[in-house]
Formats: sequence, structure tokens, C-alpha cells
Amino acid sequence: MSARPVTVSTELQLHLVVPGAVALPVKAGLSYDTRDPYAVSVAFHTGSGTSADTVMWTFARQLLTDGVTSPVGAGDVRVWPASTDGEPVVCLSLTSPSGNALFEVPVPELVEFLTRTYAAVPTGSESDHVDVDAELALLLWAEPGH
Repeated sequence: MSARPVTVSTELQLHLVVPGAVALPVKAGLSYDTRDPYAVSVAFHTGSGTSADTVMWTFARQLLTDGVTSPVGAGDVRVWPASTDGEPVVCLSLTSPSGNALFEVPVPELVEFLTRTYAAVPTGSESDHVDVDAELALLLWAEPGH
């Protein structure tokens, strides 16, 4: 297991695709923590900047990586490459009981972020950063129904 946790983060300007209208700019913070080496979190800033105005999604780092070059995902999170106004983007489709959203993520910034995550935890070494004993203890300690 890694001796020190590392966090990689960046702020991006995404575009929320609105059918029949101009795409809306949305600020989002991408973060990666070596303590959860398989996942990436995205915090969508939806208002004035308070934590109440942030919507958080967490999904597999590999999903974003693969989505840069080919369509991937099923269900709640789908990712695929595209272009808007001649610029490469990654489409990120999110589905929840509250509704659906389609975001366009600029490829250069996304690739730069992902590159930094793979510098922190290379492909195939993710399990070196997971404290299996601690995770099992959490699972076994939790009481049913809580």
C-alpha cells in the first residue's frame, strides 16, 4: 500500500448540452485520491459556490480514460468522444432518478488530468493503494440496516 495519499485535482469549464438551445457553461472540479485508486469524482458547481450548490458524481477512472477514444459505459454513466465546433470533446452522460444531463468535456484538459492520475497510480498498481484489511473491517463492522 502507498505510504502517503496523493490527491490530483483540476477545475474545468464544461458545457451542459441543452436540446434546442445553446450549451450552458458549468464549472466542475475533477478529483482523484490514491486512497480510492479506481475512482474519479466530479463536483458540478451549480450555483453561487456553496457546498449546497455542488452535485457530486463518482465513477471509474477507466471509464473516463476509455471514453476519450471510444464509446463506453452503460446505465447511469456513459462516455464517448466527439467534437464541437471542430474541437475534441468527451461527452459525459449522467442519468439519475432526478433526470439526465449531457456534458461536453474538453479533451486536452481531461487528458492532462488523467495523465496526472496515472502518474500518481499507474494502471495495474491500483490494488497497491487499497488497504484491504481496513476496507474489510469497515464492511464487517457495519451492522445490518445501518
